[in-house]
Amino acid sequence: MKNIILILALSLSAVTFAQSGSGFGVKAGLNYNSNGDVTDSAGNVLRHPDGNAGFNIGVFGKVGDKLFVKPELVYTNTKSKYDGDDFKMQKLDLPVLVGIKVIGPVNVFAGPAFQYILDTDYEGVTLGDVKNDFTVGVNFGVGVNLGSLGLDLRYERGFSENEATFIDTNITSLSAARIDTRPEQVILSLSVKL
Repeated sequence: MKNIILILALSLSAVTFAQSGSGFGVKAGLNYNSNGDVTDSAGNVLRHPDGNAGFNIGVFGKVGDKLFVKPELVYTNTKSKYDGDDFKMQKLDLPVLVGIKVIGPVNVFAGPAFQYILDTDYEGVTLGDVKNDFTVGVNFGVGVNLGSLGLDLRYERGFSENEATFIDTNITSLSAARIDTRPEQVILSLSVKL
């Protein structure tokens, strides 16, 4: 039994050592988006898991060890449901995260996220311009690094109010409405340090 504990302790030390130091890498993952309130739509995940699912792919750099700075450049594709139709958004995210190792391979991080909206699409209606293409938000979460692999779970929220106007060209009426394009997401990413 003592040998097993010793082997586990040495393995954990080796894994922690492998993740130390600065470097760069690639990352990809899934995100669950809710333009509005994640807590209101959490029940929909169980009923329709692909309803607001999207993806992200990007690159990152890391400077530091126990206390680190981790800038990322990520392409994000999101989807949200409004009145039964899909609102899709593509954007570039630039989170600048500050993190700290807390226990072994586990770290926590937070920081601002700068977002540039590339494109928006709303099924069935004509979508006007998004009020602001450039917005600022925040990311915070927890990560685990095992060797060159990393896994992190984070929450993203936009700070600035941002909306898109759409015009419903129904035969019987012409009406305009607004969609909140401020992101609110739960993001799960897998990363590989090169």
